[in-house]
Amino acid sequence: MTDPLPPLTRIPPHVTCLADYEPLAHERMTAAAWAYFAGGAGDEWTLRENVAAFARLPLRSRVLRDLCGGGTQTTLFGTVLPAPILLAPVAFQRMLNPDGELATVLAAGALDTAVVVSTQASTRLEDIAAQAQAPLWFQLYIQPDREFTAGLIHQAEAAGYRALVVTVDAPVNGLRNREQRAGFVLPPGIGPVNLRGLRPPPPGPPDALLFGTPLLEQAPTWADLAWLRGLTRLPILLKGITDPDDARRAVDAGMDGVIVSNHGGRALDGMPASIDLLPAVAAAAGHAVPVLMDGGIRRGADVLRALALGARAVLIGRPYIFALAAAGAPGVAHVIRILRAELELAMALTGCRDIAGIDRSVLAGKA
Repeated sequence: MTDPLPPLTRIPPHVTCLADYEPLAHERMTAAAWAYFAGGAGDEWTLRENVAAFARLPLRSRVLRDLCGGGTQTTLFGTVLPAPILLAPVAFQRMLNPDGELATVLAAGALDTAVVVSTQASTRLEDIAAQAQAPLWFQLYIQPDREFTAGLIHQAEAAGYRALVVTVDAPVNGLRNREQRAGFVLPPGIGPVNLRGLRPPPPGPPDALLFGTPLLEQAPTWADLAWLRGLTRLPILLKGITDPDDARRAVDAGMDGVIVSNHGGRALDGMPASIDLLPAVAAAAGHAVPVLMDGGIRRGADVLRALALGARAVLIGRPYIFALAAAGAPGVAHVIRILRAELELAMALTGCRDIAGIDRSVLAGKA
């Protein structure tokens, strides 16, 4: 096996869409890192479906519409964003580029794009905030040590993070066979630096069975949301909502938003694509809270499809991560720019002047 190539010093002219970054990233990552970032759970059916499902939603072209004064601007929790596109939380970004999360927020700042920073970031929350010129949200895994979790929330608040994104669909890791085959372990010097001082969980049984172990006994439940709501005045979004009943329960619990997500196909293999789950969740939430989604976004037209089916905004993960591995901060900025340009083109050709004008009528047969 050959060693990974060094990062690109300039972006080649043949890189014209998000997918073009994937092979460039593959050449610049170790086999173990590729298995971690590119892989999914089980047979990776859900991972593939997240992308494939968008192709089952053909678009409806409209002509001679008045597009004067149009744009992609949107507002979330009082923050004006130039486009309804955010960068999803992804752990351990220093595995991909020496600057890791700092390169990501540098690129996002250049395009005023909000970043959701992972609990398992490989850079300190305060250092990321010091680099950031664009809005930051903090993604939280509720830890078994609730006191430590509360301290982490207050740490993010003090650093200027504007919203709390609580991942609720992964009380345990999915069965990631690709990672297992690659023998994935974190490289020396890279780890979840913001979890330093957290007491490690007790070791699980050797046969990896779960029920009756502390791992599940200490997993968060709906009862924890009242405690969480009392800890912070930040907007709280639940990430990993895929069922309409859970969406309604989140609203009733005082949550400020939900994110439709199947964890990028990394948790429960066999789940439908996020875009297929979105309409029912959006209908259940109604207009009470904004609904966002992630999973499978590879084109600006995919952003349009998601907005048409009820999302207020989308999050992208693997596309910007592959760009980070290939070309650092310039690659991440390029991905954001491409996606926004493609969204504008898709809006213009479907007759949508602005984000408020996007509805199911842009989808063929869905009007």
